[in-house]
Amino acid sequence: MSDIEIQKVTAHIGARVLGVDISKPLDDITAAALRTALNEHKALVFDDVDLDDEGQQAFARHFGDLTTAHPTVPAVDGAPNVLPVDSERGRANHWHTDVTFVLNPPQASTLRSITVPPYGGETLIANSAAAYRDLPEPLRAFADTLWAEHTNDYDYAVPDESIDEEQAAQRAQFTSIKFRTVHPVVRVHPLTGERGLFIGGFAQRIAGLSVGESRKILDLLQAYVTRPENVLRWRWSPNQLVLFDNRITQHYAIDNYDGLPRRLHRVTVAGDVPVGIEGEESHSITGDASHYTSVAA
Repeated sequence: MSDIEIQKVTAHIGARVLGVDISKPLDDITAAALRTALNEHKALVFDDVDLDDEGQQAFARHFGDLTTAHPTVPAVDGAPNVLPVDSERGRANHWHTDVTFVLNPPQASTLRSITVPPYGGETLIANSAAAYRDLPEPLRAFADTLWAEHTNDYDYAVPDESIDEEQAAQRAQFTSIKFRTVHPVVRVHPLTGERGLFIGGFAQRIAGLSVGESRKILDLLQAYVTRPENVLRWRWSPNQLVLFDNRITQHYAIDNYDGLPRRLHRVTVAGDVPVGIEGEESHSITGDASHYTSVAA
């Protein structure tokens, strides 16, 4: 425990963790220290990790039960809890929080570098609690009242005629089970009590408003999330692992590496049902995700 060193990367988000070998089982004190650091910094970076898929899963289990890889997308062969984040299978170059279209999205995500392009391919991670604090008071009070419908079944702003057969098949796979869930726009973090903007790419409509009205409001709030001051821009190196708090961040994988190979492996930790500022929980409209995740206590 005394050997752990936490080095901030930016003022608002991100820290490097030194002095912990995450390839070995963690004692309770060390695991608690990492949770505390995650609560504060929202994203933790571990360099020179000696992990395979089993080791990544073992590390993630220190934070709770694991989800399966994804509600609709296939896992790594032989590893049902590991999702290949592979440039050959599509690129998540839009701001999002992982799997918010289900009732209880993951509480935390781990990404481990497998194949890193020689340039580009960074992951952006944004602090949505800092974004909430940045809102002017009238806008913050307005956001507190809002709920948003999240879904995996939308057009991703890409017209059908512009996608090829392989991309169409990937989209069909992603939406093979359709989910619609209503979450608070302002979510209260269950461990810290912080309020954060819980929106991102899967948030498609504000409850009670038209799609057009919703888009204007969501775009306005999203602009605070993606302010450069609130964003960690992480340039991957080989054998790195990044752990981020999926309850109170968004992320974006930049497609700036000329189609070169890029592959990460993702393992996520089962989360709780989001709660708004009045204590009301999210509710599901369509889609059963019980095959994907348990509900964290």
